[in-house]
Amino acid sequence: MKIDFPKDFWWGAATSGPQSEGRFNKKHANVFDYWYEVEPAAFFDQVGPDTASNFYNSYKEDIAMLKEIGLNSFRTSIQWSRLIDDLEEGTVNEDAVRFYNAVIDECLAQGIKPVINLLHFDLPVVLQHKYGGWESKHVVDLFAKFARQCFRLFGDRVSDWFTFNEPLVIVDGAYLYQFHYPKIVDGKKAVQAAYNIALASAKAVAAFRETNVNPEGKIGIILNLTPSYPATEEPEDLAAAHFANLWMNDMFLDAAVKGSFPHELVSIFEKDGVLWDATNEELQVIRGNTIDVLGVNFYHPNRVQRPSVSADSLAVDWLPARYFEDYAMPGRRMNVDKGWEIYPQALYDIALNIRDNYNNISWFVSENGMGVSREERYLNAEGMIEDDYRIQFIQEHLYWLAKGMEQGSNCFGYHLWTPIDCWSWTNAYRNRYGFISTNIHTQVKTIKKSGYWIRGVAETDQLEVPDALVEKWGEPISDIMSMHVVS
Repeated sequence: MKIDFPKDFWWGAATSGPQSEGRFNKKHANVFDYWYEVEPAAFFDQVGPDTASNFYNSYKEDIAMLKEIGLNSFRTSIQWSRLIDDLEEGTVNEDAVRFYNAVIDECLAQGIKPVINLLHFDLPVVLQHKYGGWESKHVVDLFAKFARQCFRLFGDRVSDWFTFNEPLVIVDGAYLYQFHYPKIVDGKKAVQAAYNIALASAKAVAAFRETNVNPEGKIGIILNLTPSYPATEEPEDLAAAHFANLWMNDMFLDAAVKGSFPHELVSIFEKDGVLWDATNEELQVIRGNTIDVLGVNFYHPNRVQRPSVSADSLAVDWLPARYFEDYAMPGRRMNVDKGWEIYPQALYDIALNIRDNYNNISWFVSENGMGVSREERYLNAEGMIEDDYRIQFIQEHLYWLAKGMEQGSNCFGYHLWTPIDCWSWTNAYRNRYGFISTNIHTQVKTIKKSGYWIRGVAETDQLEVPDALVEKWGEPISDIMSMHVVS
């Protein structure tokens, strides 16, 4: 069957500054630059941010390849540690201004919409060491200065801005579960950091409102809004899923879209003695600076169950896991290379949740993708990676996304992670996600089968879904050609 998407639909892909540019020619180190310096063994094959995909030097050729595979939009981020010379004063680095201007102009010249995010986990490390990073409200104000400079410098040509990418990952990784530097385990600091990031996002939105000169200018936030599915319908598992949704989804989403945090979550934090320090003035900033658009990153569902350890246990630090823990559903479909469940139906659930509970705000799939290791296994005789698994993965997710759009959810685009295989934090290049492969030793880049496939989808705004997949899922989708999606 064929599914028609709106003519103004975004077909694109996402990366970030630190993962594609690396640390070439930067004045400041970010938290990952520093972490690699002091603990290279924590990174797969000891490959760090100095081995990125060379975008700093090859952006013209790379953007030309994005054009070749038919993409009409491209998300990246501006590195705070690159753009700003004096982090306290917010003064800019002229080479960085030249570079980002050139990237934006090259995208526009190729007919590709630049979509710009401000922070992709990559806090300048000096702000972590000096102030405690996102524990500090001073860092919040410094971020707002950085954001203001971005809008001032590039806002005449960039219409689509986002403040943070997956802020929950910062909180979980840096303050709870030790998979991001500084690897702290402190629930109260984690909750404070979450509040401060929400405040920082709102202050960036306020700066955008004050400085925007682009009549098409919009600003949003990118969140990993993965539904939490209970292991059973028993009350204990339902309660676990409810809290997981409050913590993992609603905390940042409610603040960004509704201008306030979920009252129930605030009450739980207060009861547990971990509630953030907040002022009425700050809460007013959050209330008055909600977003225009939403980016949604989705890779896998969260399946949760009641905790196996009582919250009343002794000498246990506060963690969200006192209310839920992961559940491995028997018989689940897997991307075994990454260890993530494949459940494309969740995109339909996400779409309806946004429609019904968040004012049907305009949104797009800002990341979705399938990381596969040792992709050289799939090289054909002509040297092209035949990534049929990625094509099927995208087909399945677009099918369920289209069902959500058919039901009235206001989605305006789909971005794969990532356009070109890029460096990925501690996983480095272990798993590849791109439409385009990268040889990290030669920097030779080669279009995969999926890259040629997406070009056909983007050129026609039409997805062809194999009958076997439709039969597997049930009812076909009716025609959605008449839908107009506001982006």
